[in-house]
Amino acid sequence: MSLQGERVRLFLSSEHLCGYLPGRAARNLFIDPEYRLDPARYDFLLQQGFRRGGDHVYRPRCEGCQACVPVRLPVARFRPDRSQRRCLARNRDLRVDRSAQLDERHFALYQRYLRSRHADGGMNPDDAGGFRHFLDCAWGVAEFWDFLDPAGELLACAVVDRTPRALSAVYTFFEPEQPSRGLGTYAVLRQIEQARREGLEYLYLGYWVGASRKMAYKQRFQPLERLGPLGWV
Repeated sequence: MSLQGERVRLFLSSEHLCGYLPGRAARNLFIDPEYRLDPARYDFLLQQGFRRGGDHVYRPRCEGCQACVPVRLPVARFRPDRSQRRCLARNRDLRVDRSAQLDERHFALYQRYLRSRHADGGMNPDDAGGFRHFLDCAWGVAEFWDFLDPAGELLACAVVDRTPRALSAVYTFFEPEQPSRGLGTYAVLRQIEQARREGLEYLYLGYWVGASRKMAYKQRFQPLERLGPLGWV
């Protein structure tokens, strides 16, 4: 693969259980971990459908399956629908702070979130070391957006990557005992708002899998661009 005029090696992982579709096997194509990455190079890779997990950059490469579709939102064209406007109103009492790093509060909230939303396991590590390795990044600009209620309680955390042209929504975990707030949706809406305020072009939302209920929320953010054989459409 050529990346900004440089040849970059790619590695294909062994097969593992798919985290999106039960009973499926999955494989990932990884950028050489020895290759020196930075936010500008990562921006180019996001445009090619790659994504990061920890320090590693990958994209699905499953034999006979193309269910994982990279998606992004051109933020200047986004207009919240009625449900999203209600979500903004319900959460107007929250404030957003930035944490320099993930700590015990984040891990405790993440554990509660996993028990509620991903009790069947999957791709998400459930130990403290794996949690930080999964979300933090040594070569990029990873931000941790804390959503706090008026009493200062942490209700949600959005892990957001920053590149020269875009924000990338890495992962969001939130308090499962407050379902009426729609905290996952609210986190995405605030990222759109911030990207637009800074004059950035896109918010990358990772992969959309049509048959996965966990991914259905991404379709509610329109106009949603998808990467296919002819590019972004």
